[in-house]
Amino acid sequence: MRVPRVLFVNQTGVMSGAEYVLANLTLGWREASALLLEGGPLEQVLREQGLKVSVASGAKLGAIRRDQSLFAALPLAARLLRLVGAIISASRGHDVVYANSQKAFLLSALASIADRRPLVWHLHDILDGRHFGKMQRRLQIFLANSRASCVIVPSTAAADAFTAAGGRSDLIRTVPNGISLTPAPPLGRRAQGLPEGPLIGVFSRLAPWKGQHVVLEALTKVPDVQCILVGSALFGEDDYSVRLTGMVEQLGLGDRVHFLGQRADVPALMQAVDAVIHPSVDPEPFGLTLVEAMLAGTPVIATDAGASAEILDGGKAGTLVAANDATALADSIRAFFADRQPFLDKVARARDRVKAVYDIVTMRRTVSAIVAKVASP
Repeated sequence: MRVPRVLFVNQTGVMSGAEYVLANLTLGWREASALLLEGGPLEQVLREQGLKVSVASGAKLGAIRRDQSLFAALPLAARLLRLVGAIISASRGHDVVYANSQKAFLLSALASIADRRPLVWHLHDILDGRHFGKMQRRLQIFLANSRASCVIVPSTAAADAFTAAGGRSDLIRTVPNGISLTPAPPLGRRAQGLPEGPLIGVFSRLAPWKGQHVVLEALTKVPDVQCILVGSALFGEDDYSVRLTGMVEQLGLGDRVHFLGQRADVPALMQAVDAVIHPSVDPEPFGLTLVEAMLAGTPVIATDAGASAEILDGGKAGTLVAANDATALADSIRAFFADRQPFLDKVARARDRVKAVYDIVTMRRTVSAIVAKVASP
């Protein structure tokens, strides 16, 4: 049976959650190419994996925010039409177009009207009003219902949001994101330049909905606990980064909060902290850092928003607290350092759950089967 040729289309070359998923997914994928609508580190990652990669010139889609009206995109209409043309051109010789981001899907869906190749949308978002404007959601749903062969989502939370917005349930394929099950070699705190004593870690890009500000508020209620914030502002969220540094100064946390920026050694850092905090204030479509922390064997405290409860098996593989509640988070952190055993008791179950549900090999096999079916209906 011939392996279908796939064109992966992604909006950005910056490495964030969806891009890490794409890099994991395409490792070892035969007969595939990639079109990035903006350049960045992802380009080199995919090239090293053997994909033929092209980058559209002059895209600059970051100027269009998710929560904006579609009218804000009108001045960019000519540029967007050029990108549609670039997708049509790049898709020649391929059997399936696989859109890995929201903007990539919108443009690929428009391209499919002329191109008519099967289109897969890998939806990495919660499609609701907290993340997208009303007109954007309506357009996304219309194009998904009329142009997509299927919509892959990473969780039940993402699937439910898609159907609640009007998406066809028969299009949905729920495929949990996967990671490599090979653990990182442990390193001591001193080797990584980390402080001694009680230490928690937050691992995600700096963005308001990711909730780092709630962690800072919680730290004012739990003296002597230090925190590392791993990640940076990626998509026009620099104001939030400035806000966080201002909060640290105002709250007197300068000697307890450490901004580490983007790091390539996240698994080793996760093993070095006492607990991983996942403080999202809005529903998560997935939460790859949760799975990474579970594999690392580090206790997890996460807000009960979106897919977090699903990943943590309803609290059996980690601890869930109310979202956007600094007092509840502080209480949980205080309880952890007072008696770690109840939290540590969940670690073995967490590791077993990762191995059973979130193996990247299983994800690749499942997605490959979906793509093959789409290519030969």
